[in-house]
Amino acid sequence: MLDTRPLLEYTDFPAPRRARLTTLQVNLGYRCNQRCLHCHVNAGPTRTEMMADDRVARIPEVLKARRLATLDLTGGAPELHPRFRWLVEAARAQGVRVIDRCNLTILSEPGQQDLAGFLAGQGVELIASLPCYLEANVDAQRGEGVYARSIAGLKQLNTLGYGQASSGLILNLVYNPGGPQLPPAQADLEAAYKRELRDRHGIVFNRLLSLANMPIQRFGSTLLSKGQFHDYLALLKARHNPANLDAVMCRELISVDWQGRLYDCDFNQMLGMTLSAPATLEDLLASDPEGAEIRVAGHCYGCTAGQGSSCGGALDGAGCPA
Repeated sequence: MLDTRPLLEYTDFPAPRRARLTTLQVNLGYRCNQRCLHCHVNAGPTRTEMMADDRVARIPEVLKARRLATLDLTGGAPELHPRFRWLVEAARAQGVRVIDRCNLTILSEPGQQDLAGFLAGQGVELIASLPCYLEANVDAQRGEGVYARSIAGLKQLNTLGYGQASSGLILNLVYNPGGPQLPPAQADLEAAYKRELRDRHGIVFNRLLSLANMPIQRFGSTLLSKGQFHDYLALLKARHNPANLDAVMCRELISVDWQGRLYDCDFNQMLGMTLSAPATLEDLLASDPEGAEIRVAGHCYGCTAGQGSSCGGALDGAGCPA
């Protein structure tokens, strides 16, 4: 796989500083039951990296020590970690909001048939990837049969109350463009998703989050091999909106990799751009990163281009084209 970091390191992106830390985003490992073209983690079924159990046990301690409001679990497929359910229960026992970044097909994997019920019982907020409401587009990006399994998963979640008014069970979907383009307006796309999924399948959900593809890992390598990398990076830079800087996710979030190392965001994690202090999950027990300058590179324009893009969707408003 082609490495994009050397092409991103030298940048004039304006580095922001950290605000108060509210969210711990933990990558439990790179193993996944899917292998998606746009994946910036390069996750897949053959990856073996997994957070050690003793380090997983440290996470609730950090949540308590830093008085954090949110635990954001990602991967790979975070649900494949053997201690995933223990960690969810431990965080929820502290009153911490737990987000599970779910690919939907995990709900029908062998041994995971009771996963949806567990998530609902714990009140876990779901952010589920569905890159389009059209079957051909989803299967082209994520693999044959993924759309049908995703729709089945969404129906199962709806039956449990997810996405239903007043249930308190939040179900948000995620859209990524199929190639080197920025997402369309999030509000307009959300309306289209809600209409199409309701009319085609009777499915409801809360919000749609539109995320720009980052020119790193698998997606970045694909851009390089097709001769599209520099044009895409130029597009991101040309569409930079300074107003989005105050809302970028890295100001209030720290990313933790499967080895317990700290990063300003999940994208920096995939580029190996570690923090110098605090450096590890254990360091957070006594160290507060507020006020520190955030490490930046060329990919950061992906978070501020156009309407902006973060783990929570568009920043300045709100974007599946066929």
